[in-house]
Amino acid sequence: MNKYELALVVNAKIEDEVRNATVEKVKGYIEAFGGTITNIDEVGKKRLAYEIQKMREGFYYFIQFDAVPESPAELEQRLRIMDNVLRYLCVRQEA
Repeated sequence: MNKYELALVVNAKIEDEVRNATVEKVKGYIEAFGGTITNIDEVGKKRLAYEIQKMREGFYYFIQFDAVPESPAELEQRLRIMDNVLRYLCVRQEA
């Protein structure tokens, strides 16, 4: 198992319940692909470096998890088509 960190930027214009449901769905995907979540940092609403889909702000989350090497590719495939996810980046952490 490798350690990974997922940086997630979620649409800031949606309701709190919808945003929380989006993050829960991402956590469900991580667990469905054999990962175990070790830490979640909710940074909050931040100004984006540049406009994305006519939005200037987004909610930032950093999710650390342990998973097999195939999991990030599967996770990114699902994140790519989620409506409320503006940007994401999954990187492997060094041990």
